[in-house]
Amino acid sequence: MRGGSVGMSQQQTIGSLAGCELLKGLPEAEVATLERRCTWRRFKNGEQVLDRNSDSRDVMFVVEGQVQIVNYSTSGREIAYATVRQGGYFGELAAIDGLPRSASAVAQGTCVLAQIAPQVFMDFVISRPEASMALLHRLAKIIRTCDERIMDLSTLGAVQRVYLELLRLAEADPVTPETWVIYPLPTQSNIAARASTTRETVARVISQLSQEGLVKKKGKSLYIWDRDALAIRADKLTTPELTPR
Repeated sequence: MRGGSVGMSQQQTIGSLAGCELLKGLPEAEVATLERRCTWRRFKNGEQVLDRNSDSRDVMFVVEGQVQIVNYSTSGREIAYATVRQGGYFGELAAIDGLPRSASAVAQGTCVLAQIAPQVFMDFVISRPEASMALLHRLAKIIRTCDERIMDLSTLGAVQRVYLELLRLAEADPVTPETWVIYPLPTQSNIAARASTTRETVARVISQLSQEGLVKKKGKSLYIWDRDALAIRADKLTTPELTPR
């Protein structure tokens, strides 16, 4: 694991665990106790946070920034599993079962993480029923997401998977009614890793959707003007061929 440790005297200027989704409703004094048992680490963009198959068992809370959970094929192609944003956490599987890491984690931009020992994490979860239930809900969500990904890979082509990934990333635009937006728009390589395809395929899909007036890129945002039309394309067993270049 890379990244520099942050001294406890700097803790208040670095961040707090108060915003962590697993600790919601916890008394401030108990949150402060957990903070004192953490090692605080700062990572730069692209730095490896965790290595797959490593023996580390610590759980990581994302205090600032975000981290991408990835794996790599035998050919070296990156496959993205999830993005853990501020307030989230990862690494709990190794803390629970004691087995090596099942995936790697890479910093996306500068981020600050609070690293906590596996036994401290497990003692906390066991002692707090609400935390245990929150963890169970999270694990159930991971399993459901894996089921969806397996189904996508088994039944959909690369273009359809890109459509689906855009739909998953999109949120309702709070400014323009009936419009959806992806902000910040991930890189084409990142979308490709999530959809298990190539960057070139993602570029061609977005380009064609733009030409057809279904999406429009503005700065760091991608606006989806007709979400229903995109959803119909993603559901079809056959999709329109990409315009040759």
